[in-house]
Amino acid sequence: MTLDDEFSNAFIARVAGLLDEFHTGNRLTLSELSTRTGLPRSSTHRLLTQLIEHGWVSKRGKTYALGRTPLEWGALARNHDRLHRAAHPVLHDLHSATDLVVHLAVLDGGDVRYVDKIGRGPLVLPSRIGGRQPAHRTALGKALLAHTRLHASHPATGCTHPAAQRAENLLPRNEIARIRERHVAHEREESAPGVACVAAPIGNGQICVGALSVTGHVDTVDTVGLATPVRLAARAVWRALSPSDSRPHLGRSVGQRTNA
Repeated sequence: MTLDDEFSNAFIARVAGLLDEFHTGNRLTLSELSTRTGLPRSSTHRLLTQLIEHGWVSKRGKTYALGRTPLEWGALARNHDRLHRAAHPVLHDLHSATDLVVHLAVLDGGDVRYVDKIGRGPLVLPSRIGGRQPAHRTALGKALLAHTRLHASHPATGCTHPAAQRAENLLPRNEIARIRERHVAHEREESAPGVACVAAPIGNGQICVGALSVTGHVDTVDTVGLATPVRLAARAVWRALSPSDSRPHLGRSVGQRTNA
């Protein structure tokens, strides 16, 4: 472990310890926070100043409390967890039916952030759970950009999509129109050599909360034949998220469509 690693770990521990003191919901003074954490007043003040700048802490008079950022991240985490729980069994069905790697992702600024990944193949894919890729280079990102441009913020996700508002600057207009019409996006060797993907947005035409895809070698990914099962999988996830609908089992329908 390097000195930089030790400093980073110590800094993170101090920030985490400082934020933990707000778990009761009470407002605290600088002296109280310094005493509880064991940090010098000057160090506590510097940390609080930085946390205020980033929205993690708010200040009113001489007291401090949690800011809006942790609340927003908490809502985002809960919604992403809800999306993950709804999608995970569907992703397994899709993987079993296609024998391809299956991804679940959401839009994060100009990138896609991978929420889930099922399966592995002979190719080394530039994807991992929690990782990011430029949205316009992936089928997932294209599906998200094309279908979330009008939704700067939506209560289903609690997050904003500034990049989606710039979809026309990231993708050709004819490609955006084609994705919106067919509700499916493709990518061939744009994210990595030898890799092809087919993706579909998860939503109802008015709301897009994420996207899922199948990924494999360009020689094994049938973009035409996989469009229907990928769309069916995305539709199944959306139904699982919709309180008025019961969650369908996708395995048989995907298998039939894929083998046809």
